[in-house]
Amino acid sequence: MAIKRGFSIGDLASRTGLSVSAIRFYEKKGLITPDRNSGNQRRYEGADIRRLSFILIAQQIGLTIEQIKEVMTQLPDGRTPTKADWSKISRRFRKTLDDRIAMMERMRDRLDGCIGCGCLSLKACRLYNPDDQARRLGVGPRYIVSDTR
Repeated sequence: MAIKRGFSIGDLASRTGLSVSAIRFYEKKGLITPDRNSGNQRRYEGADIRRLSFILIAQQIGLTIEQIKEVMTQLPDGRTPTKADWSKISRRFRKTLDDRIAMMERMRDRLDGCIGCGCLSLKACRLYNPDDQARRLGVGPRYIVSDTR
C-alpha cells in the first residue's frame, strides 16, 4: 500500500471541522487509519475526509461508534470509496434512520398529549391511557417509542 501523503492531522482537522483530539479518538477506535511518514507523522488521504464526514452524520442520526465501525468495515481499504460503496453501506442503516424519523414524528404529534409513560398523573391519562393500558406495550413512553397505540 502506498504511503498517504495528502494531509497532516492538522490539515484534516481544518478540512473537517473536527479537533485533533477527536480525529485521534476515531483513529483509536479503528474508524480511520493513517499512515506514518519517515518522521512518524500521521498522513491522511482525501477519502479520510469523507470517512470522517460519514462518522459525523452517522452520529447525528444516533448510531453508536460500534455500529459505525461495523458499517465502515464494508468500505474498501487501499482505495477511495466509490458512490456504489457509499450506497451499499447507506442501505445498511436506512431502516434505523426510517425508524428514528417515525419516532420523531410521533413525538412531534403526541408529546403534548399522553406519551404512554404510565404516570397517570394528567387528567388526560384517563382518556388516552385508561387503566394504564400502555403498560401492555412495555415500560417507558410507549406511545412515543412504539408506533402501536
